[in-house]
Amino acid sequence: MTDTKSRIAAYAARVEQYITEQLAAIKSRRGALATDDVFAAMHHSLSAGGKRIRPALIYAFCEACGGTPEMADAAACAMEMSHTASLIFDDLPSFDDDDLRRNQPSCHKAFGEATAILAGYGLICAPFEIIARDPHLSAEQKTALVQLLAECEGVNGMVGGQLMDKHFENRESVTLEELQTMCLGKTGALIQASCKMGCICGGGTDEQIKAAGNYGKSVGLAFQIIDDILDVTSTEEQLGKPIGSDAEENKFTFVNLLGIDQAKTTASAVSAQAHSELDCFPDAAFLHDMADTLLVRVQ
Repeated sequence: MTDTKSRIAAYAARVEQYITEQLAAIKSRRGALATDDVFAAMHHSLSAGGKRIRPALIYAFCEACGGTPEMADAAACAMEMSHTASLIFDDLPSFDDDDLRRNQPSCHKAFGEATAILAGYGLICAPFEIIARDPHLSAEQKTALVQLLAECEGVNGMVGGQLMDKHFENRESVTLEELQTMCLGKTGALIQASCKMGCICGGGTDEQIKAAGNYGKSVGLAFQIIDDILDVTSTEEQLGKPIGSDAEENKFTFVNLLGIDQAKTTASAVSAQAHSELDCFPDAAFLHDMADTLLVRVQ
């Protein structure tokens, strides 16, 4: 497991360097409309650290399909920017109203709501430019990546899941199936897309892309269940964000529907499903370890 964490850290360092380079390149091409405060807000949120799980999945699946890290850089950067944009929006007063993100002030607390929203828009648009300009990808790969990224961010993915979560605020109860559907959109869509994007970058087969998507669906659900558990069992220092906010806001979570013990059991079962999807990859040891690493956080 130590080797797995080291490899994830190496992927994180790689994508962080690439993000820095790409943000600088975009800034160098800016016109009169792009002001320093928007770039500062984008950089503030991107440089706050984080697990970089989504880029790691992109790199890992690219390599599992025979590709190289260079082939996955643009997609990894694009996904982390998209994910960071979602965090900016998630922290806004109209949603979770969180003042802290990754042990630093959330974007709207540091720069104001208007600039934070515009920075989020900037981080949603930049990925498409980065993918389009990448010299390591074919036109067909770029088209597939752009389509997948747009789908996972849109109304049938992250946006739809976020809206469903918002609608839950007016509900007295939800079913476990409804909660899973919401989480697979809000959290799972980007994780599932990351796995498929890695295969696309690495030239994977249709079978591998489908299997990667199924793996990502299971890992994404397990990831959300574990986050719900950590929200009631960890400290603010450990998570880098406020804890207990879900309970305070009476949000529906896997913990308050199932209890902590059953939530852990469910996370383990979902993770086991992820393992079963990796048979079509010649060397999937790291991907098996990644699924296990997520569970270690609560064991």
